[in-house]
Amino acid sequence: MPAVVTPDVRIQREDFDIQSEISRLTGGRADIGAVVTFTGLCRDEAGRLAALELEHYPGMAEAEILRIAAEAVSRWPLQGLTAIHRYGKIAPGENIVLVVAASAHRQAAFEAANFLMDYLKSRAPFWKKEHHADGSEGGWVDAKEADDEAAARWRR
Repeated sequence: MPAVVTPDVRIQREDFDIQSEISRLTGGRADIGAVVTFTGLCRDEAGRLAALELEHYPGMAEAEILRIAAEAVSRWPLQGLTAIHRYGKIAPGENIVLVVAASAHRQAAFEAANFLMDYLKSRAPFWKKEHHADGSEGGWVDAKEADDEAAARWRR
């Protein structure tokens, strides 16, 4: 019987190191044949954006992401799953989110990472506010319909 995988979910202000996170999942393991990572970066929106500010409710956000990460672990044969989401003011070019999925085979790792990212983009309890390059403050960013449509494909 395969070991039960407990997803590692973190919400933090500080940046993360992608290679360190991969090593954390794979170090000393010979049963992992595939690692899929996704890193989401803050973009500058054609020079218009100075920063994106992310807010969340501590405790609630972790619980929600852990719930969907546990669903990913139950749907695909994974050896490890990490999800890190940052909060605070994030400048263009900086990391926002990291998903690392490890499995014996690539398809499971790809699908689990894709599933988790679709959820994070559409339903994770984060609020995003734009800070413009001209010094003005933008509004809160709404979820995009395309993100909701992407997440809908995973419904059972």
